[in-house]
Amino acid sequence: MGSISYRSDLSADEKLLMAVVRAAETFKRVVSAIFRKYALSFPQYNVLRVLDASKDGQSRITHVSKIMLVAGANMTGIAKRLEKNGFIVRKSDPADERVTILEITAKGKTTLSNIERERDENMHVMLRGFSEQEKHELLDKVKRLIKNGRNV
Repeated sequence: MGSISYRSDLSADEKLLMAVVRAAETFKRVVSAIFRKYALSFPQYNVLRVLDASKDGQSRITHVSKIMLVAGANMTGIAKRLEKNGFIVRKSDPADERVTILEITAKGKTTLSNIERERDENMHVMLRGFSEQEKHELLDKVKRLIKNGRNV
């Protein structure tokens, strides 16, 4: 078999947009692999982040649901799976038994820290060779792409 001859018929504009999509997909794939390693989904990771940033590592389930824009029933399922795996505990609010409080556990905090360390290492590799100025310029340009895309 000889080498395959292929001439791209993509325009420069298409090549640019496809490269942006490919970069985003690469980052998403890398991050998803990190989550899988810790048996977490993206929404579960986000719950841990919200709780970690909350006062005393805890918050009402309804508050977390609003921050994440997730329906209450879905949030209950996410919380149950997180609790089953030891990342959070669910408890009733002493002031109102009908209110569920979610609290991140030590395992949840450690896992979050490990994920963020690995994610940061991967971001560093993807952004190798970019100066801070180039990163800011690229961010501004990608934001313009996103804004323009809203008008399509």
